[in-house]
Amino acid sequence: MGGNRRRRHHFSRIHAFSCGKASFKGEHSLIGGPGFSRIVYCNEAERGEGSLVSYGDNYVSTTKYTVATFLPKSLFEQFRRVANFYFLICAILSFFPVSPYSAVSNVVPLVVVVAATMGKEAVEDWKRKKQDIDMNNRKVKVHRGEGIFGYSKWKDLKVGDIVKVEKDEFFPADLILLSSSNDDAICYVETMNLDGETNLKVKQSLEETSKLQEDSSFQNFKAIIKCEDPNANLYSFVGSLELEDQLYPLSPQHLLLRDSKLRNTEFIYGVVIFTGHDTKVMQNSTEPPSKRSTVEKRMDKIIYFLFLVLLLISFIGSVFFGIATREDLENGVMKRWYLRPDDTTIYFDPKKAPVAAMLHFLTALMLYSYLIPISLYVSIEVVKVLQSIFINQDLHMYYEETDRPAHARTSNLNEELGQVDTILSDKTGTLTCNSMEFIKCSIAGIAYGQGVTEVERALARRKGVPTDQELTEDGNVPKSSIKGFNFMDERIMNGNWINEPHANVIQNFLRLLAVCHTAIPEVDDEIGKVSYEAESPDEAAFVVAARELGFEFYERTQTNISLHEFNPRSGKTTERSYKLLNILEFSSTRKRMSVIVRDEEGKLLLFSKGADSVMFERLARNGREFEEKTKQHIEEYADAGLRTLILAYRELDEEEYNLFNEEFMEAKNLVSADREQIVEEISEKIEKDLILLGVTAVEDKLQNGVPECIDKLAQAGIKLWVLTGDKMETAINIGFACSLLRQGMKQIIISSDTTETKSLEKMEDKSAAAVAIKASVIHQLAKGKELLAESDENSEALALIIDGKSLTYALEDDVKDLFLELAVGCASVICCRSSPKQKALVTRLVKIKTGSTTLAIGDGANDVGMLQEADIGIGISGVEGMQAVMSSDIAIAQFRFLERLLLVHGHWCYRRISSMLQEISHWHQHFKHRFFGWNEYLVKHKC
Repeated sequence: MGGNRRRRHHFSRIHAFSCGKASFKGEHSLIGGPGFSRIVYCNEAERGEGSLVSYGDNYVSTTKYTVATFLPKSLFEQFRRVANFYFLICAILSFFPVSPYSAVSNVVPLVVVVAATMGKEAVEDWKRKKQDIDMNNRKVKVHRGEGIFGYSKWKDLKVGDIVKVEKDEFFPADLILLSSSNDDAICYVETMNLDGETNLKVKQSLEETSKLQEDSSFQNFKAIIKCEDPNANLYSFVGSLELEDQLYPLSPQHLLLRDSKLRNTEFIYGVVIFTGHDTKVMQNSTEPPSKRSTVEKRMDKIIYFLFLVLLLISFIGSVFFGIATREDLENGVMKRWYLRPDDTTIYFDPKKAPVAAMLHFLTALMLYSYLIPISLYVSIEVVKVLQSIFINQDLHMYYEETDRPAHARTSNLNEELGQVDTILSDKTGTLTCNSMEFIKCSIAGIAYGQGVTEVERALARRKGVPTDQELTEDGNVPKSSIKGFNFMDERIMNGNWINEPHANVIQNFLRLLAVCHTAIPEVDDEIGKVSYEAESPDEAAFVVAARELGFEFYERTQTNISLHEFNPRSGKTTERSYKLLNILEFSSTRKRMSVIVRDEEGKLLLFSKGADSVMFERLARNGREFEEKTKQHIEEYADAGLRTLILAYRELDEEEYNLFNEEFMEAKNLVSADREQIVEEISEKIEKDLILLGVTAVEDKLQNGVPECIDKLAQAGIKLWVLTGDKMETAINIGFACSLLRQGMKQIIISSDTTETKSLEKMEDKSAAAVAIKASVIHQLAKGKELLAESDENSEALALIIDGKSLTYALEDDVKDLFLELAVGCASVICCRSSPKQKALVTRLVKIKTGSTTLAIGDGANDVGMLQEADIGIGISGVEGMQAVMSSDIAIAQFRFLERLLLVHGHWCYRRISSMLQEISHWHQHFKHRFFGWNEYLVKHKC
């Protein structure tokens, strides 16, 4: 939009390294060691000439074949199939006298079948070839020398070249950012092609190279980069840059990856460090695990059986033929004289009966070849391709809002969709929209927000009572039209919070929401409206809520965050700036993020937000004033299906901060594989003695049609397991809202959050505590199994809910059979607080132990393992990126499309493939009967 412009601001990992000199400790340095041997001579092609050969050029090929290798490789692929190899042998034998029929009748069908499949391979590979040609012939500006840049093709780039990439262009190789058109040496990058994420990332160059902002600046530029060898990890990079005899550390913050795009920055300069197939995007371009459908496996078994029958018939026939041939000679005269028209053949020579029997065996193999259907494989491939087209073009599975249709990424598993017994599903972004709305909050122990969630409405419907939401639908309390904000409470809206009993706590709460984040503000200069791009929907909802409640975040630079704050004294909005000193980043291990800022009065403030499981234990003794009320509200919010985060802060003294900052920056500048762990350990030291402010509650709404879809799947006899990282209470209530759990259903809860297990966790002997907790989990599973046995006739009324810690023990070798037996007997299963590894392990357990066809569905990178383990992986092309889609077998845009995919396309594909196999089998059996029938007629009539 023409009126939009982006302020210069800072994003998630902009403080990955300080702009000062780096710190390299000998014991941490990996450069030059195994896995860290790459040396790049920047702007010195003649010096790096010896290395360029080993590093290779920037030509990329994604094709399976070349012109020279197509014929041999494709033929090899075709004749790896047992049936095709058998017919190849028959075709070769058909040129010899042992053949019972002419070579043409054997060779032509084989050539047609093989040529059809090779033609399909050729067409698909040619499409890939054209894409490669277009990609390799793209042009980019490269330093020619003497400060002059000229256009070169991507494929001609070499390691060490200096390139200039301009706005909205793709990066041609993996680059180290040297400088950008922005004065603060940052640039914005869109990584949609790499991970599918739509939010922009910010990259930052070293301060020492940031002044290279003109073409002429590179006339005498020389530097040496030493870094890790090529690898597939998109989110890690370790290296160093040597410039004027000084070493500076390089991190992922300085790395620009091939196929990502430069956005909202006029130009950047970078040096090429990885080219062609050494780039991280190409290192990640591996094929997903090979999966085969049940029908195809069964078909192979039938083919092998037919081969055995063929060999048996041929062997028995050749034995009897040999015996008959040996006894054919009587008084020097052959009884069957008509079988030997001349004296040159040995095929019927009674004196060489064993040789005749062997030759007859070969003849029989060819004669009975109709038992093996030559057209079977190619027929199935053609039908499956057509079925995939039907799936891709089904308008009932097209999601107009994101312009994404269903996409069958492989055609091998179409009929398997009709055989699914168990679905294992992620929750956030799969059952829900992953579009968060700030709906409630608790500040200073007081609950705010009058909205009614979908879970609360579902609970009210189960109890048969009206909800407040039914009143709001009449217009008494209008629903907010602001994306991410569905909050309504006049007590703190429109500046009314200054009249609340804890106004200072509310002020710090809203200030924390506006400061503690990594969002990017976008200001529309025409209307003065601020919008945000954030790393997660939760974070976007927080900054929008802060804005709507009077604390508008509108600008950030490398070192400052600027707000429009409501001033309670004047009753007006004033500009206020905070100096951004450090960002302590969020991770799945830490479960929290913090920022350290200095306000205009010079106070050092640590703002922190995170999960209740890690935040309450970090509160100071004098910071727990509202703890009990807050915990009560957290439980209520969980019952309403809301996601919660604890907000807390503390003031720092100068001495404490200076000591921390020195250690923190030193750790950030380490070139070490365990750098992130060291940084986290140092962050722990300052994230303590916090003062509780309150808790946020955001709603992740269910996708349209989810309850109806789950109902239909249940009616079809398909069981659904939900594997989620949410708290148990939240998962249970979402389960009721989406019809996974129903009123009257008995819940078997396996939890480690009991008084007994909590006391065990406090034991000094951790191994003994683990054994005792495991025994507790086994006891709970055994009790659940007893309950299952008691209600054996009505297992549909049982649901199993288990938390992540209990699941860890339930998946151990000596317990998993008990867990699985209980889970399979229940109608619904919910695994809470599940890690990505646990999701994959549960999927593998169900697939291997039950033998049933499993389908996994998810939308995030944490679901990739689960999708690859399942018989069928379904990726949701949602908000969290495209990693799940890229690892899936079929991609859809909404969970509700699963109903049509399984119950319509799955059913049709299975029936049609099965019918086709029957028809082919029937045709061959019919031919056999006609053949034997004719021979029987000849024998009976002694023709």
